[in-house]
Amino acid sequence: MDDETGIVDVVAEAVRRARKGLGLSQEDLALEAGLDRTYVSQVERGTRNCTIIVLARLARALKTTPDRLLVPQRKGRT
Repeated sequence: MDDETGIVDVVAEAVRRARKGLGLSQEDLALEAGLDRTYVSQVERGTRNCTIIVLARLARALKTTPDRLLVPQRKGRT
């Protein structure tokens, strides 16, 4: 993970983990956050670098805070 894409990968994993933890589909999350499902998919795959506004919308829909979506998960944690 390099410095430029590292944070995108961290957000991707955090969004995916939080969404699945709530039992939401990508479509459900997209509707809650006011986004398109394909946008959510791109965020989760790390191919979309979302803005802080979108990060806040995703966090709200995931019942968390934006800062929690920016923290790398330790290896081996589930």
